[in-house]
Amino acid sequence: MSAGLIIAIGFLAGIFAGLFGIGGGIVIVPALVLLAGFPLIKATGTSLAAIMLPVGILGVIAYYRARILDLRAAAFLASGLVMSVVVGAWMAHALPAVVMRRLYAVFCLYVSWTFIKPLEQLKRFRGESPLPEAEPNSNNGPKPHFVALVAIGLAAGIMAGMFGIGGGNIIVPFLVLFLKYPPKRAIATSLAALLPPVGLPGVIYYYRAGTLDIRVAILLAAGLLLGTVVGARMNIRMPTAQVKLLYGIFLIFVAARFFFF
Repeated sequence: MSAGLIIAIGFLAGIFAGLFGIGGGIVIVPALVLLAGFPLIKATGTSLAAIMLPVGILGVIAYYRARILDLRAAAFLASGLVMSVVVGAWMAHALPAVVMRRLYAVFCLYVSWTFIKPLEQLKRFRGESPLPEAEPNSNNGPKPHFVALVAIGLAAGIMAGMFGIGGGNIIVPFLVLFLKYPPKRAIATSLAALLPPVGLPGVIYYYRAGTLDIRVAILLAAGLLLGTVVGARMNIRMPTAQVKLLYGIFLIFVAARFFFF
């Protein structure tokens, strides 16, 4: 696999990371498996290593300047992530490969559901679309208890360690659905929570197990750094509903691949 293609994968993952507040692993892992022939466990470890670096810094700065970032919440989320990511890494190595593939497929379907939001699509089709929510600045919005934020971080850390993602695919839906965050604020806060090296314990576990490729991880990180700021600026300046819909459809195909092939 050429260095240019690896960086391109990282760049694409970075765009999705900036757009949706995710680590980018949901793009990287299937790309490494499908395009580079990586075993799932090695793709997971390599992805986690790539997103461990502060590749989202430029995107976080863009969100901070737009005043839609909750730094307090991001700090508590990050504390939960760093405590539990190694548990997910251990589970990834302890579970049989077939089980891992099926769990990953189910996870992709879950994320697809949160991105497509079929019930909302049905309401729009019927002409019942709700009015869009106004995006608050960083001084307004919900102020959830720190225990709820740490708990979300713990759940996201386990998923991050298992599937080589940053955890944003858990954080963003939970912030929106249960803590009533506006979507853009949830995305910005999630990306900030993933900025510290919260995946380090999991990366060490994968490294000791010999299931990560450091060279590929570095090249992916370079692409992520460039792509994240592009995605963040797209999120701030333009609607992302169509991109989310297409990405959700893409995840359905990824899930089918891991279920049946």
